[in-house]
Amino acid sequence: MTSRSAALYEDDFYAWTQEQAATLRRLAAERWNLPLDLEHLAEEVEDLGKEQRNAVRSQLRRIIEHRLKLRYSPARDPRSGWLDSIDEARADIEDRLTRTIRREVEADLPRLYAQVLPKVARALEAHGEREAAARLPERCPWTLDELLAPPPEEKPGPEGGGAA
Repeated sequence: MTSRSAALYEDDFYAWTQEQAATLRRLAAERWNLPLDLEHLAEEVEDLGKEQRNAVRSQLRRIIEHRLKLRYSPARDPRSGWLDSIDEARADIEDRLTRTIRREVEADLPRLYAQVLPKVARALEAHGEREAAARLPERCPWTLDELLAPPPEEKPGPEGGGAA
């Protein structure tokens, strides 16, 4: 491994996996006569990076879900659980986030938010919080930096009751 590749491995594992997969595919295209299954190796290395990226996406969806509930649900009891869940998700993201993954998930934030929105609306409605569900914004109200920061102590919504 070259020193540039070694540095990339340490600094941005996801970018390293994508670069290594591309290099393995070039070797396969050049028909190197090695006893290696280069195409499958490339897929596996690439998938390692994608697993990291997908884990970050999953944890961001979790943060969005609980931030929405904290902001819009009038429920009081589940708040500490939502905060704990956000803390766990932020810690997991901190372990996995690289510059390249950050760029990708930042660009993907509107789609991630759109995936979470119906789930949160259903949860609120299931707990009799229809007004709260109706007030959910169509677009993500937070930037990536705001989602990765500790959430403010949001007060329960004005309707009171329920436990989404």
